Amino acid sequence: MTFKTKESRLLLVLGSFFVANAILSEFIGVKLFSVEETLGFSKFDINLFGVPHLSFVMSAGVLTWPIIFIMTDIINEYFGVQQVRFLSILTSILIAFAFLVVWGSMHLTAADFWVHQTINGEDVNMNNAFAGIFGQGMWIIVGSITAFIIGQMVDVVIFHRIKKFTGDRSLWLRATGSTLVSQFVDSFVVIFIAFYINPQYHYSWQQVFAIGLVGYTYKFIVAILMTPILYLVHRIIDGYLGKDLAHKLMDEAAKG
Repeated sequence: MTFKTKESRLLLVLGSFFVANAILSEFIGVKLFSVEETLGFSKFDINLFGVPHLSFVMSAGVLTWPIIFIMTDIINEYFGVQQVRFLSILTSILIAFAFLVVWGSMHLTAADFWVHQTINGEDVNMNNAFAGIFGQGMWIIVGSITAFIIGQMVDVVIFHRIKKFTGDRSLWLRATGSTLVSQFVDSFVVIFIAFYINPQYHYSWQQVFAIGLVGYTYKFIVAILMTPILYLVHRIIDGYLGKDLAHKLMDEAAKG
């Protein structure tokens, strides 16, 4: 009973962080920010594939994505491919449900006293602001959910293929390696769906590759920097489970 309790509690905590951060990422992702200016630097002026004046403009969703991929690799390590796939599909359904609820809330008739407000000395139409922030386009929503599912599936496959060669050694290689590959796929899939096949934008292939590559460069750097945190989380979990139980879970997870 103690074994089951520890195992189920750990999966519940990891899964909750996974789902919560994925949903948060979708909603805060509507804000775009300048990485360089946030860090106090001047904007870069990059020219790739003939696309000029590129810089590191990222979605605010990148704040939570590192946590999602750490949770993915940790769940993969202790509970295996099936649990990650189940959580990924469940999370995609919950994200779609969340957007459906938001869509419904946007069509509620706003109270008069709520619509017109003064914030920081400026008159704000709260109804328009609400719709502008939460009313993401359907193509962006579809692209984001599709990229999430494909990225997660790629992550778990690469993770386990690397683990077949490394065994329990080189956690950094299978975790960071799988994240780098899955983030590469994720970066281009979302842009392709949301801005290439979307008739409203119809980006060129050059724009897709250029913007995707700039975004992936940022994610690549962050994935490398997050590696020590992955080891810290791994050590905390090993301490919670105990050495014997931790190895037993990892052995069972490795069998698929």
